[in-house]
Amino acid sequence: MAKGEGAEQYSNASLLNKSVSSDSIKLSRKHEQRTRLSVCNKICYAIGGAPYQITGCALGFFLQLYLLDVAQLDPFYASIILFVGRAWDAVTDPTVGFLVSRSPWTRFGRMMPWILLSTPFAVMSYFLIWYVPPFEHGKVIWYIFFYCIFQTLQTCFHVPYSALTMFITSEQKERDSATAYRMTVEVLGTVLGTAIQGQIVGNAHAPCLSSNSSIPPSHNISDHSLQHTRNAYMIASAVICSMYILCAVVLFCGVREHEAVGIKSKPMPFLQGIKMVMGYGPYAKLVMGFLFTSLAFMLLEGNFALFCSATLGFRKDFHNILLVIMVSATLAIPFWQWFLTRFGKKTAAYVGSLSAVPFMIMVVCVPRNLIITYFVSFASGVAVAAAFLLPWSMLPDVVDDFQVQNPDSTGHEAIFYSFYVFFTKFASGISLGVSTLSLDFAGYITRGCSQPKEVDLTLKLLVSAAPVVLIFIGLGILYTYPITEERRQGNRKILQELRDEADSESDSTEVTEMI
Repeated sequence: MAKGEGAEQYSNASLLNKSVSSDSIKLSRKHEQRTRLSVCNKICYAIGGAPYQITGCALGFFLQLYLLDVAQLDPFYASIILFVGRAWDAVTDPTVGFLVSRSPWTRFGRMMPWILLSTPFAVMSYFLIWYVPPFEHGKVIWYIFFYCIFQTLQTCFHVPYSALTMFITSEQKERDSATAYRMTVEVLGTVLGTAIQGQIVGNAHAPCLSSNSSIPPSHNISDHSLQHTRNAYMIASAVICSMYILCAVVLFCGVREHEAVGIKSKPMPFLQGIKMVMGYGPYAKLVMGFLFTSLAFMLLEGNFALFCSATLGFRKDFHNILLVIMVSATLAIPFWQWFLTRFGKKTAAYVGSLSAVPFMIMVVCVPRNLIITYFVSFASGVAVAAAFLLPWSMLPDVVDDFQVQNPDSTGHEAIFYSFYVFFTKFASGISLGVSTLSLDFAGYITRGCSQPKEVDLTLKLLVSAAPVVLIFIGLGILYTYPITEERRQGNRKILQELRDEADSESDSTEVTEMI
């Protein structure tokens, strides 16, 4: 009888072990499915980054020209609008990042509600930026108000979206792959932004004012012609608004946000969060390095349209030149993804940034020639692709490194991303404000067919000499960036072990509950 009971117990134990093993395998497969992203998931995630680039490209390339030649504002007031808008945008980034990090987890996730709720209001405010109000006194206030409102709402979209990289999967390879998809679509977004705004507006731009004309500008240009140009800007903005909404819907429907596995820490006070982020050496060096290189490309972006139309004299072709740059950048993204995988991210940052220097010099030294300008623009686009891809590819490495160094402190991803965006946007505000103010000091003529020599010299400095200097400063800072490929791979192994340990504990708990 005892022997029979022992056999029965052994049989029950064997069945229990098989059941536990089967449950563990199922849980392991479930975890693997959770960490891996399908191609569809990556594409839907990447599409979510397009609105920021589409609107940013349209504003970056055309807003300065719009304020000066279509809204007919003085360069001084235009510089105030550009600086205040970007500076306000920069201030909102860390604030939104802090609020996002303290947001409760919902059934849609932590980031998705911010993205969904901000979209309709962002679209309305963006459209009103490109509308010329029917009054003269108060135009500056109008543009400052709606520019700041749009930048705030777009921040409520973009900061959670940027931090979403850390929540769609826990696998570093999958995150890097999703980032590559995202950068490809975002650069494609700049192509769309340039194409939509440029092709609709470029062929309907307000006629210029001859320098020898003695007729005041308001009488020299017909109301019909100017109104046609204003309508073109509103049509372009309406198309971009519809794309903004479509991309937000695709992101929401195609991406699932996963709650991070690990120790949950209590919400950190705002000032303590700032001190923690800025006091972390690798992050500070990465941000400062890319701050200067990003500022270089922002100066080029903000003034290149004006440079092509005013200095080079390609008033009817400048929108096509901008489009060539963006198409080239889109085609170069896969190359840079391969390059950073093969030679490392830090090496790719050096090669990518330095590759733009010869063409920045060439564009101002070579005599006016449309074919050469197209060639230089295409080559410059390759460097622009690196400027897009590398910062966003390296930021997750810094976050991982911080988590390894501070395993008990979690949930600060949004703060890391928002402060990087804060510095780049603040630099953008400074670049646009200073450059437009410089044009005012140089004697820029609104809607002028030709500009004084001082304006031509100022534009050459803004698109060539200043960006080159800023690139070298940024790369000098980036030289001290301590996260090498070996350290990155080491961090990856440590975090994977921590996640496996947390998953095994979770699996054990679930199996125990099943028993």
